[in-house]
Amino acid sequence: MNATDQKRSMGILQMNEGEKKFQLSRYTPSEPLRHFIKHYWVVSWNLEGEPPYLQDVVPNPCVNMVMEDHRSGIYGVASRMYTKKIEGKGQVFGVKFQPGGFYPFVLSPLSSLTDQALSVEAVFGTDAARYEQELHSTTDIARKIALTEALFLSCLPENDDAITHINQIITRIQEDRELTKVEQICELFAINKRKLQRLFNQYVGISPKWVIKLYRLQNAAEAIDTGSHHDPLKLSADLGYYDQSHFIKDFKSIIGKTPDVYAKPAAL
Repeated sequence: MNATDQKRSMGILQMNEGEKKFQLSRYTPSEPLRHFIKHYWVVSWNLEGEPPYLQDVVPNPCVNMVMEDHRSGIYGVASRMYTKKIEGKGQVFGVKFQPGGFYPFVLSPLSSLTDQALSVEAVFGTDAARYEQELHSTTDIARKIALTEALFLSCLPENDDAITHINQIITRIQEDRELTKVEQICELFAINKRKLQRLFNQYVGISPKWVIKLYRLQNAAEAIDTGSHHDPLKLSADLGYYDQSHFIKDFKSIIGKTPDVYAKPAAL
């Protein structure tokens, strides 16, 4: 069981503040599952005697299986920022699938799961009830991961080349901040635009255009969080926006507030 990516925010906004309220750990899956699963994650907290904490998260283009004491489910890609309320004392265990990695388990377009959820039983059948019972009976992370891997390995699909292709595309979008248009992806990966859109509709759940927007605005929020950008005009230009008003509109549509308003808590 190896911890991984401990310092990357992966869409958790104002991570420096969040780390004062909860602990986040991520763990690499075993080799047979890495084609489908990005990592396991655990969030734990103890806010007893303190007010609740609201954590904002910009979604990644990934499905998550989230196991909570009183509510568990498999959640499709969210199309915009969402807020998680943390209070009292607790722990959540989750599985973040690779982009496209959940599709082989259901073989139906992931666009139907966007902003929606499935029960664990709907995907894994009768084994899910016993799995959930055993998972909630232990606080040992290694044991939770072992139980989860056993569940997935019992019904593991064959590797799908489309998942590898999608992850190559999404990694390029994530890392190349000059990539701002779908046409650039088509040229870089020699793929027809309609075929690309069908691929993302089936395997990811949101369009390639929306994935670009999510990552560019996540980049913007992280730049504000870290104080690496103080000039909104330069920030919008660096992210490929030639019109600052368009950048502000997009930022607010995903983050829920304008860049200026969002930057104020970070300046306190």
